[in-house]
Amino acid sequence: MIKLTVVKKPEDFPKLFPREFFVDFLYNHLDKYRDDRKDIEKAIDYVFSDSDGKGGFIVLAIQNASLVGGVVVNDTGMSGYIPGHILVYIVTHKEYRGQGIGRELIERVKEECTGNIALHVEYDNPAKFLYEKAGFTSKYMEMRYKNN
Repeated sequence: MIKLTVVKKPEDFPKLFPREFFVDFLYNHLDKYRDDRKDIEKAIDYVFSDSDGKGGFIVLAIQNASLVGGVVVNDTGMSGYIPGHILVYIVTHKEYRGQGIGRELIERVKEECTGNIALHVEYDNPAKFLYEKAGFTSKYMEMRYKNN
C-alpha cells in the first residue's frame, strides 16, 4: 500500500528521506528527462520560499519504508491566462513503474492545488499518456529562446 506524504516545509521531510535523498532520487529516476541537481534543488527551494507568488509542495510516495515516487509542484502566483501551479517533476522509482503510482501522485496533486496546473513533457516521454489520462491537454506548443 502506498502512503502519500505532503511536504510543505523543509522539516516535513521524513527522517528516512531527507531533502538530499529526495534530490538524488529525482536525479537518478528521471533518467534522460532529468535536469541538473542544481536545477532540481532550485525547484525545491522555490517550494519553501516565503516570497510573494512563490511556494508549492512536494508529494512523496512511500511503500514499505521505501521511497517509490515523488512530485515537485511550484506555485506561479498567477491565475487565468497562466496556471496557478506548475508540476515541475514527477517520477516513479524505476522498479515500481506501471503500478499506478504516477496516477496516485497526480490525483493527490490535483487535490492539493487550488487552481489550474501546467506541466511540460517531451513528445517522446511515455508519461505523456499518463498525463492525458489524468485530464491534462496540450493547449500550446512551448518554444524557448536561450539567451546565452
